[in-house]
Order: sequence, then C-alpha cells, then structure tokens
Amino acid sequence: MGFLFVLIIGLLAGTISGIVGTGSSIMLMPVLVYQYGPKEAVPIMAVAAVMANFSRILAWWREVDWRACLAYSATGIPAAALGARTLLVLPSHTVDIAIGLFLIVMVPVRHWLARHQLKAQLWHLAVGGAVIGYLTGIVVSTGPLSVPLFLFYGLNKGAFLATEAASSLGLYLSKSVTFERFGALTADIAVKGLIAGSTLMFGAFIARRFVLKLEPDIFRLLMDGIMIAAGIFLLWTASS
Repeated sequence: MGFLFVLIIGLLAGTISGIVGTGSSIMLMPVLVYQYGPKEAVPIMAVAAVMANFSRILAWWREVDWRACLAYSATGIPAAALGARTLLVLPSHTVDIAIGLFLIVMVPVRHWLARHQLKAQLWHLAVGGAVIGYLTGIVVSTGPLSVPLFLFYGLNKGAFLATEAASSLGLYLSKSVTFERFGALTADIAVKGLIAGSTLMFGAFIARRFVLKLEPDIFRLLMDGIMIAAGIFLLWTASS
C-alpha cells in the first residue's frame, strides 16, 4: 500500500510540476521519507528529479532557450556537485530555513520587479546558476528558487517550463553522479528512483494540455502559490 501511495503522489506531483515548473520534490519527498527513510529518500529523489526534468524537455523541446540554459548550467553543474558533497558531511536544516524565508520574501519582490519592468540578463542566470546549483546539491529541491530567476529573464509557460527543466537537468545529474561516487546511490536506490521518476514523467505529459490553456496572469499566480507553499514547507521541515 505504501509503494502504491508513492506512485499515486508521484503522478500527481508530476502533473502539478509539469504545469507550474516546480513542486514535484516538495510533494513527493515527504512520502519517500515516510516509505524509505531520509537516508535513501534524498538520492531517490535526485534520480526521480532527473527523469522529471527530462520529461518536461521532451514535452516542450521546441521552446527551450538554449542560451539561457547554457548560461545557467555552466556554473550550476559544478556547483551542484560541490553542494552534494557538502550534503554528505553537513546538516541542512539551517539552509532549509534560509531558503524557506527567501521563497516567501521573493513573492512580493517579484511583483515589485514586475511593476518596475526589471529584467534578468544572461549574466544574472550565470550567477544564479552557481548559487542555486550549490543549494540544489545540499537540499531536496530548489526548483522554486529557479522559478523567479527564469521568470525575470522573461520566459513564460512552455518556454519557461522547457528552459528551466533543461537547465536543472544537468544540476540533478551532477548531484546524482556525486552521490554514486561517494556510495550514497546504490543499485537498489537507483531502481526506486527510476520507478518514482517514471510517474513524474507521465504526469508531465498530462500537464501539457493544461499549460496550453493557462492565461499568463493565472500562471504567475500559480508560481506565487507554489513559492509560498514551498517556503512554508521548508520552514516546517527545518523546525521539526
């Protein structure tokens, strides 16, 4: 029954994250911790996240902004490997608190920037990739951190989903390889990650039809909701 619950939540999380670009790890991680324990849950989620991002790339392939992806990934991939190595020797609850507060604060900041029509440039993506990449290696999910960055760059709907996924794919691959090198990603854990990830992939393709019907304003409101929920979740996780 527990394994079936993982698959159901995975499908739901994949669909929701396929619509808003993030949230799959936030929804699925508590279930993985309950089912497998925290030691296995983190590398399982890393493998599943690789598959989830790959599925969004396949669903929106023609809309990827490769210049933005390259700028973000060039610094983010090595930073994610460094962060994953740090995770194996350092507790992360303090980082969870900092990111949780950051996400909540970013909602009004995003609206302020939008009103003043401020846009991110490619070099902002490179700097953001380094910071978010390192944090991605340490914590379960930093998807909500990359959301405002790519939205500030001017991406929306399919272009946002595709580019954010393509940029994040390298980070999660880097994280997974680092886990494998240091013995945290065994064959059994990898299989569990592939199974969980398959439900996220399927959900991403279900989500495509909903994204195409979304108005830009509704899309941005969903972003705000996910960021606030993610911030509260991280604060709750850190406190407990």
